[in-house]
Amino acid sequence: MINPAVSERGISARVERFTESVIREMTRLAMEHEAINLAQGFPDFPAPEFIKEAAIAAIRADVNQYSVTWGDPLLRQAIAAKYRRWYGLEIEADAHVTVCCGSTEAMISTLIAVLNPGDETVIFEPFYENYGPDSILSGAAPRFVPLRAGAGGWSFDREELRAAFNAKTRAIVLNTPNNPTGKVFTRAELEFIRDLCVEWDCLAITDEIYEHIIYDGRPHIPMATLPGMAERTITISGISKTFSVTGWRVGWAVAPAHLAGGIRKVHDFLTVGAPAPLQIGAAHAIADGDDYCRGLAAAYTARRQRIVPRLQAAGFACAWPEGAYYVITDIGGFQPRHGADDVAFARWLTAEIGVACVPGSSFYHRPGDGARQVRFCFSKQDPTLEEAARRLELVRQR
Repeated sequence: MINPAVSERGISARVERFTESVIREMTRLAMEHEAINLAQGFPDFPAPEFIKEAAIAAIRADVNQYSVTWGDPLLRQAIAAKYRRWYGLEIEADAHVTVCCGSTEAMISTLIAVLNPGDETVIFEPFYENYGPDSILSGAAPRFVPLRAGAGGWSFDREELRAAFNAKTRAIVLNTPNNPTGKVFTRAELEFIRDLCVEWDCLAITDEIYEHIIYDGRPHIPMATLPGMAERTITISGISKTFSVTGWRVGWAVAPAHLAGGIRKVHDFLTVGAPAPLQIGAAHAIADGDDYCRGLAAAYTARRQRIVPRLQAAGFACAWPEGAYYVITDIGGFQPRHGADDVAFARWLTAEIGVACVPGSSFYHRPGDGARQVRFCFSKQDPTLEEAARRLELVRQR
């Protein structure tokens, strides 16, 4: 029997400070209205056969019980070898790599492991919606620095970023390629951030989940490769976006040895371990999938080319993303006819036009800053994107 005196106390104060995921809410709304889901970032096309076959073989070989808590040795070795092969980083599988239940869990495990109450984190906005709640759950206070859209793409003001750092700063959370803007941080920008991290003796926690989805020949530059950053960078990534297996929940954190132990402790008590047979599938994909990874940019370039001009023609003002598979758009031309703000517009678009997007306010700590924006995902098959574009052309007629 529930004690009423206890049940009336409600949820904790820290949980009161944020809402449920708006992205996942929009997926539920898309299902309710049978809309095309351009909200949540998952593909509607099959994963490559080689990763599926490796996981199937592991299941048939009865790899069904707990693995080593911080990751099957085969996967940790594959991750370490991949960072050596692609980026020249000297990563030790046993000392530096922690396998988690997706990069989302890797991020919260990392923040809990390295932050204390009273610490501050620096976060660029618009930001992937988990970063704010993650900071709160870890006891830290987030300080937000705006990315602004301009003729040359999204950029930040260096003096604004400098002003966000102080004696309380413990870490900056950096997502490149960026969700939702598609920004790819340049070497000069990363070096400026590096200099601030060194000056204030803080960490860089980098979300690099879209590392292989970059356009127009731009390079992906891991922060850990910059001089002075190997010992103060925690690199987070995973297989979800690269291999189109967002439901497998296999990601990782690569950290200096003196921090990896803390991440492993938090991860152990949060989730115990990632799915054992899927770790084996991931290991084979990472070890054998370099050619596949090199082809990703071309495949997503074609999808970007298919959707961006159609969005612009339909009246959605947007820039071409430099990386990842999202387009954040300005909807000012449709307001207030189709809703006073982004949330009303996104709901109207889902219910009446049959295309789901994400309200821009979910990417800002002040919702009003995103009231004229929505985000579309284009990790979809060509027929899906074509039908979505056809429906979006109807918006101006309503």
